[in-house]
Amino acid sequence: MVRPEMPPPVKLFVAALWADAEALEAGLARLAERHGPVDARGEPHPFDLTDYYEREMGPGLRRTIASFRDLIDPAAIVDAKHEAAAIEDALAGPGGRRVNLDVGYIEFHKAVLASFKPGAYKVYVGRGVWVDPVALYEKGRFRPFPWSFIDFRDGRYEEDLLRIRILYKQALRGCGEGAGGMV
Repeated sequence: MVRPEMPPPVKLFVAALWADAEALEAGLARLAERHGPVDARGEPHPFDLTDYYEREMGPGLRRTIASFRDLIDPAAIVDAKHEAAAIEDALAGPGGRRVNLDVGYIEFHKAVLASFKPGAYKVYVGRGVWVDPVALYEKGRFRPFPWSFIDFRDGRYEEDLLRIRILYKQALRGCGEGAGGMV
């Protein structure tokens, strides 16, 4: 008989979108208070493939990927999503959010983002949160899915995701965790 197996911890990251650099730094600092210091941070990339957030956040939006030192239980993504939303609200200005903090995690096989919005490819995980698989790790690369956000599909964050996956593997080795000998 097959018995339930607990998954290894995962590596929390945030895909942060901003026009206001001060709000970005404040948002990352608040997440770091709970999840340990930022241990990887990608270059800022123009968020130029859609204008969806400009009305709320203004023009000149940029996105960066950052990860945090402490590993989390995959189920804790629910709490992390609610926490990120509370930080966005606390940092909001009169026109709305000044920073958008899309938390997710990386594990051996994939990268996912948490969302408050349901969707055809999203999986409900509790308390109004769905996870959206955005990339599959295969043959040394993160390959986006056809439904992944357009800026994830064009490969601009792949190097960042690969670096975070390396840090994830190192952290698992450091805490004695493994996943079927995959570390």
